[in-house]
Amino acid sequence: MTVPSRPARSAARRTARDRGRSPRKRWGLRIATTVSVLLMTASGVGHAMVTGVEDGIGRVHPFQGMQERDRPTGGDGLNFLVVGTDGRDKITPAEKRKYHLGGAPCHCTDTLMLVHLSAGRDHASVVSLPRDSYAEIPAHKDAATGRTRPRHAVKLNAAYAEGGPGLTVRTVEHMTGVHIDHYLEVDFTSFMRSVDAVGGVDICTVRPLKDRYSGLDLPAGKATLNGGQALQYVRSRHIDGSADLGRMQRQQRFLASLIHKVTSSGVLMNPVRFRQVAGAMLTSVRADSGFTADDMVDLGQAMRGFTPASSEFLSVPLAGEGVRLPGGGTTVRWDPVAAEQVFQALRDDKPLAEPKKAAHGPRPTVVDVPPEQIRVHVDNGTDRPGLGKAVSKALGAAGFVAAGVPGDAPGGPHATTVLAYDPRWDRSARTLAAALPGAELHKVAGQGPVLRVTVGQDHAGVHPVRAEEPAPGTPGIAAVTGDEAGCP
Repeated sequence: MTVPSRPARSAARRTARDRGRSPRKRWGLRIATTVSVLLMTASGVGHAMVTGVEDGIGRVHPFQGMQERDRPTGGDGLNFLVVGTDGRDKITPAEKRKYHLGGAPCHCTDTLMLVHLSAGRDHASVVSLPRDSYAEIPAHKDAATGRTRPRHAVKLNAAYAEGGPGLTVRTVEHMTGVHIDHYLEVDFTSFMRSVDAVGGVDICTVRPLKDRYSGLDLPAGKATLNGGQALQYVRSRHIDGSADLGRMQRQQRFLASLIHKVTSSGVLMNPVRFRQVAGAMLTSVRADSGFTADDMVDLGQAMRGFTPASSEFLSVPLAGEGVRLPGGGTTVRWDPVAAEQVFQALRDDKPLAEPKKAAHGPRPTVVDVPPEQIRVHVDNGTDRPGLGKAVSKALGAAGFVAAGVPGDAPGGPHATTVLAYDPRWDRSARTLAAALPGAELHKVAGQGPVLRVTVGQDHAGVHPVRAEEPAPGTPGIAAVTGDEAGCP
């Protein structure tokens, strides 16, 4: 795609002028509104329309006082730091009760995202930065006391509490080496109103999701979430043991679905709907003073062909062990090698992961338990020699772990493929069953964690599967594209 000259000129203007903003609240809500705002401008409704909705943007000054010589060198493309706040002053008492939004805000970011838009505007990379990441905050003047605080170690989300957007930008740039071009801040209200404005967002899950803290209660399958329900979905971190990692993955899936909804619903081509949605989105958004109507129009003109498949999502790769802070509290450490590869890709304006080969055959079925966590023993129950070994190999290629050497099942040939499993590992059994369509499931109490497959005469091949959420500790850069993260 040819890079338009106007966005390039806008970027140059930003570099020269974009130096200001100040603090506010926080949360980890995110980029949902950010990318949506950019996508909305792709309707081409023109400068006048965008200028009208731009009036609703609050302004902050996170680059004020920063010297270019102290910042990372800017590269091609645009980098946004998107933070969420727990601002809820415009939410009604009834909504607070219904969606578990009581309590006072903590004025610190729970979640931060780096969003990179390529120079060609043909892809976007979204990198989640865990709120509990180990961070060394640069020396700064304390807003409350006026005294200079020396550089010190904290959790990443504390940067906002200590110094607002400005210190947050400085800290993220120091940790990543990525030059931040724009800063956007979203609160509870803008998030809820944005989702409602587009008519809700579809979310798919392979298992029920419940979190008594956020009030989330979703059945397995596909559901259309309104603004309050969507807020519960992206906030939940007590669904299982994945905590913040699982929450970031759910947030990424939500963003992919939101992009799909905005780009496929006709909003971008309808000036009236555009103004309604953009106005709702921008009511509680705060951005740097350099993010103007000109920028929104320029980006929109370049992003007309943007789709969910053009986006990719990942969380910063983590090291195996965290670090305890001197004052108490445990942090997570970024993997020094894999994380640097991620940030180097952003600096070089390259995709986070190798382009995927064109898919051939059926689309993978989304499953609950990653196949890499499932051990399978295969026996051949047919009169076809070597079929057991072939099926075991095919399951291995799909990610499952072979347990033992395949053998011949007694009493054959068997007409039907049978999957025997211990009821305690029923979730794993459902994942394996998705890879072996038509297999009969037999519960065998006391069998243990290894699933046993007897291949029958009806075996027609192994169907590809893909985990809804990668296994914790998955090594390397595990980026997924928007069409993979959203509903099938």
